[in-house]
Amino acid sequence: MKETETTATEIQPQNDASAAPAPQPGGFGGMMIPMLLLLAIFYFMMIRPQMRRDKERRKMIEELKAGSKIVFSGGIVGTIVEATDKTFTVETSGGATMEILRSAVQGAFGAEEAK
Repeated sequence: MKETETTATEIQPQNDASAAPAPQPGGFGGMMIPMLLLLAIFYFMMIRPQMRRDKERRKMIEELKAGSKIVFSGGIVGTIVEATDKTFTVETSGGATMEILRSAVQGAFGAEEAK
């Protein structure tokens, strides 16, 4: 029986000149540096600019007062008649008034841009 059994060394020829040592795994430290680099890139390319835009939008909404022309996130354009802490009372071009949340304001613009 021992004569018919083959081992891995018999199947694969040994060539000492072409045999290279197997690469060793980098370990935890080798993986951590690229992961931190990716997280830093993700933060500076996506998260930080979004936070800046949100801050600018909140500041713009806080500065709105009666008489300002605004556009809602749904695309409706109107003029603020009254401003409270959480809502605006807005008059549209048809003369209708409606109360909207401050968070529904998409942007503000001057009268010359609305036409």
